[in-house]
Amino acid sequence: MAEQAFRSRPRVAVIGGNKPDPESLKIAYRVGRLLAEKGAILVCGGLGGVMEEAARGCREAGGFSLGILPGQKVEEANDYIDMPVATGIGYNRNSMVVLNAQAVIAIDGEYGTLSEIAFARIFGRKIIGLNTWSIPGIIPASSPEEAVNLALEGIR
Repeated sequence: MAEQAFRSRPRVAVIGGNKPDPESLKIAYRVGRLLAEKGAILVCGGLGGVMEEAARGCREAGGFSLGILPGQKVEEANDYIDMPVATGIGYNRNSMVVLNAQAVIAIDGEYGTLSEIAFARIFGRKIIGLNTWSIPGIIPASSPEEAVNLALEGIR
């Protein structure tokens, strides 16, 4: 019964830069916290920067995070990831981050984030953007609250 409830929770990927500006870190923390408060599972790349702050916000709000790592060791995950998954496939793991989510929130980011955005477009995932790439296919949000609400819309 508990497993079924866990499986039915919405899954939202938070993607973004490993070395973001301070404002993007605050946004990531708030997004992670809000996702947890709304019962969503946070999916991310499991490392630092946006990923770590989103996972920290999620943890502090009592949520659950899944970190899909590029390397071969689960110990590489940041301290706030609840379930680290080692892949050993480097940036190729970006497709796995997106495939394991029903929607994507992009915060900050460089070319790794851009590749995840491309995978999200290929796989038909909704992409919400906060302080990130301004390209077709990304729904811009003006706040973490708006981003989370847009991401969860239609997948509950």
